[in-house]
Amino acid sequence: MNKKYLKFPFVLFFLLFSLGNYFCKSQDIESRVEQFAIAMLHTPVLNTSDFESVFGGESGDSLKLDEEGHIMALEFIAIPNTVFKIHETIPKQDHIIYRITTTDYPYTSTELFIDSRFVNVSNKKSKERKIEIPSRDEIINNMLSLEGCRYLWGGNFCNGITEMLSFYKPKNILYKEIEDNWCLRGVDCSGLIYQTTDGATPRNTSSLVNYGTGLNISGKTDTAIQNMLKPLDLIVWKGHVIIVLDEKTAIESRPPKGVQKNDLLNRLKEVMEERQPVDDWDSSEGERFVVRRWVE
Repeated sequence: MNKKYLKFPFVLFFLLFSLGNYFCKSQDIESRVEQFAIAMLHTPVLNTSDFESVFGGESGDSLKLDEEGHIMALEFIAIPNTVFKIHETIPKQDHIIYRITTTDYPYTSTELFIDSRFVNVSNKKSKERKIEIPSRDEIINNMLSLEGCRYLWGGNFCNGITEMLSFYKPKNILYKEIEDNWCLRGVDCSGLIYQTTDGATPRNTSSLVNYGTGLNISGKTDTAIQNMLKPLDLIVWKGHVIIVLDEKTAIESRPPKGVQKNDLLNRLKEVMEERQPVDDWDSSEGERFVVRRWVE
């Protein structure tokens, strides 16, 4: 047989192998293209990909709560135009769960997840949302408007997200309190500031303890500290924050009553029964608090 014809099958095989390898590499490259999402709605960010176990559970109308009634799976609620980087896609029946990171929430090594129905996805990174701190008066008025808002662990959008009732439709009609939790209505302590500044402040107290400029309060009495305070100063420690409204009034969100105004001096006395005032959070240990001034 002519050797020329013997070479033809080999050449054909080589060409087919090369083409297959090329397409495989092309698919690999495509799969490695970075993807980003931008929040179109207020977007719940959870520390689990199993949203259905949190909103519905086996019964279809239960919420996954801890012993104190908190939705511990909720990390925070991203405001519209928040940008996420997508690291993994988890297909569901009619939507996708994305594992993400965002510069708006750099406080944890815990994995974070969002639902695709709240966002738009692109291979091109959008500009980070514009961060501008409102005026002092605007922030104070925003806080006063939230007086009476319920407490919600991880919450920073008092009105809540009504889309949760359609995206994770409960099997039965919910009682009012369960529906409020289902829709993530309410704010926690740092969520109060986050909402009233349009997301311009750190979302967690772990960052608020070093936010702005510290006041020298070490060794001072409660009355002396009160006399130093200005509106929007933060009385803060890792776990809670109290905001100064004026020389006599503080405001905060804490369970079970949510956002309430309190007598400033009385709150200082209560705090100082358990914690000592320090000038710099990182300079000491133990039960302590700092005062941070972030609005001049």
